[in-house]
Formats: sequence, structure tokens, C-alpha cells
Amino acid sequence: MLSSISRRSLLSLALTATLSVQAKDPAPLIAYVGTFTSPLQNMKATQVDLPPGNGQGIHLFEVDRSTGAMKPIGIHKLGTSPNCLTFNATKTVLYSTNETDHQGENEAGSVSAFTIDPKDGHLTLLNTVSSGGKGPTYVSLHPSGRYLLVANYFGGSMSVLPIKADGSLGKATDFKQDSGTIGPKKATNAPPGSFAFSGHDGTHSHMIAADASGRYVLSVDLGLDQILVWKFDEKQGKLTPNDPPHVSLPPGDGPRHFAFHPNNRWLYSLQEEGSTVVLFDYDADKGRLTSRQTISSLPPGFAGSNFCSEILVSADGRFVYAGNRLHDSIGIFAVGKDGTLSFVGEEWTHGDYPRSFNFDPTGEFFYCLNQRGDNVAIFRVDQKTGALTFTGHYAAVGNPSSIVFLDLAKGK
Repeated sequence: MLSSISRRSLLSLALTATLSVQAKDPAPLIAYVGTFTSPLQNMKATQVDLPPGNGQGIHLFEVDRSTGAMKPIGIHKLGTSPNCLTFNATKTVLYSTNETDHQGENEAGSVSAFTIDPKDGHLTLLNTVSSGGKGPTYVSLHPSGRYLLVANYFGGSMSVLPIKADGSLGKATDFKQDSGTIGPKKATNAPPGSFAFSGHDGTHSHMIAADASGRYVLSVDLGLDQILVWKFDEKQGKLTPNDPPHVSLPPGDGPRHFAFHPNNRWLYSLQEEGSTVVLFDYDADKGRLTSRQTISSLPPGFAGSNFCSEILVSADGRFVYAGNRLHDSIGIFAVGKDGTLSFVGEEWTHGDYPRSFNFDPTGEFFYCLNQRGDNVAIFRVDQKTGALTFTGHYAAVGNPSSIVFLDLAKGK
């Protein structure tokens, strides 16, 4: 029999080994997926995107750092379609737009703030405030960290929401209603045989985000075929029109989302109905945009209907990715030395109707949210070529809309 000293020694060694393994095991990488949880109501006949509401709220996953696979770890249940997510500057609070919330006579949507448990990433509601307009579909953090910028799609409006010291939200410091001439039903640059028609039945604010300096805020109105440019007063949280106040896209093409290049000198705009990517030179001193290139988001020779969705630029600025719904593909483009794009390939989304996508914090994995396919498909990114390779991993999520990541090991 072992002596008591030998037993104690073995137990001590075993405990040391266990603690050593635990020390090497980092806190988890968490993915938050926003979803549509209730049907859109009181919609015009021209509204083509009518998700049935298969989601349950904000879905939480633990991400395998080596394979990219997602394991479900919880759901913060919400019946108001928390469709777009973003963090505060310190990533201690998560914000969601609630697209199918109806508040007041104008059926305004809302925006919610949630504290994040630093140990497991679970959420606790802080507060909810009105978005000011119907159908908030996009939210972004101003570079100052003091405000949220909200685009109300169905209301054709935008709001500026102040962030309080505890991360909760205050009442809007500013509200702007889009107005102007609505574009035609037929997109100027539509592919041959396209019947794509969605947002040219009124004003539709689809995205809002500041440039890197925070001095200017850009917002997209799909129905007006315009990217609006605003001067931003950080002290007051106010927007005033820039000079000029907007830049126009070809009639009917329907700008949806945009993405800045890391150098903040180039901006890429994705057109929902025209299925194009337009390169703009961006004058960061004056907040002015000048178009320089237009390229199809689809492979050469494509004919038929398509609705573009999301656009991203890789962190190194070498590649641009554009989402195509109905064609169900990700167009991959190489960025030239002058910012111009060249089509290098496409990847099937392994699901139906890719609404959005995002990189994990390392940029090694690419997550595509197939809204009608009720899944997130996971791809590995080739850093040299920009190509996407399906990993074989899916995550089941009803009507996924957006995905963001929090590395609890790093707190970011």
C-alpha cells in the first residue's frame, strides 16, 4: 500500500495538473445571433422580405476557436425581432434593434441595452427606448462611444440615442426624417431578366454609420437611391446636412449597405436591386463622396432576379465580400492598389437567402446567416486568396439576421 505521504504527493500532482490545464483553457469566445421572432405586420404589397419569425430572440453560442463550430449555450428570449446587434466601446453592453416592436401611434420600434456577464456572456436587460420610427433595422456605435446611431427602415428615418454611464440608453438627442423623390421600380443596373423590386415604394433608411473620425455620419436611403452625409455634433448628439447633403446612386438601384476600407479613403456601397458594388473616393476632411467604379456583385453572365444584402471589407483591406440573395452566393473581390475591385470568385452560402455575414475576431472564419434557411453556415477564410471554404459546420437558428462576437478571454 502507498504511504500517506505518497498518496498526498499523488493527489498534489493531480491537482496541480488539473489547475494547469484549467489555466491554459481560456474563457470562451461567444457569438450572439439576432433573429426575426415575429412576423412583419401591416406591410405594403411591395415588401418582399417577410420572415415568418422562426427565431426566439438573441441566440448565444460558444465558438470553437480551432474549427469555428458553434455550440448553443442559451437564448435571451424576445418577441420583438432583435435583428441587428452591436456592442458599446468596452464590450460590456450589447444593444439590439427591435424591428417588430410597435410603440405609440406611429408604431415605432425600439432599441434595447443588455449587460453582459463577463464569465459566461449571458445577458440581462438594462432598458429599452423608442427608436423614433417604424422598423429599426440597423444600429451602430459612434466612435466617441457616447451614442448609438439607428436607421428605421419602414419609418424612413434615423435617430441618435445617447449612452449613459452604465451603458443604458437615453431618449433620442436627434431625429431625422428622410424626404425626396422616390426612385423607379426598375433598377438602372438590374441584371437581364430581373424582376427585383423591394424598397422603391417610399423612403427606407437602411444603414447608418460614422466615418473613422466620427465627424461625419453616413446614412443610406434605399427608396431615394441616396447616401446622405451628415456633420455630427458630438457635444449635442445632433446631425446637420453636409455640403453637399447626399450623393445619388443610379435610379432604382437601391443602395442598402456600405463599408469603409481600413484606410478611410475608399467606401464600397452595395445596391440591393441593381446588384452592384460602387467604389467611392471619400474625402475625410469634407465628408464628400465621389464615385469611381461600378461592378456587378454577381458572376459574369448572370441573368434573373437577385437582392443584395451585406458587404464587408477584410481587416487587411485586400478583399471585399458581397452577399447575393436568391443567387445565394458571396461574391469575392480583390482590392487593387487604387481601391478598384476585380471579381475573383464566388461561394455558395450553403443556405437560402443570406441576409448578413461577419468574420470572427481572428478573421480566420466567416459566418453566413441564411435567413430563410434557418441556419448559420461557417467558412474558413484563405488569407492569401480571399477564398471561402465551407467547414461542414452549421448552427441551427430560426431566421438569423446578424452576428457579433465577444472574446471573454480578452474582454473584446
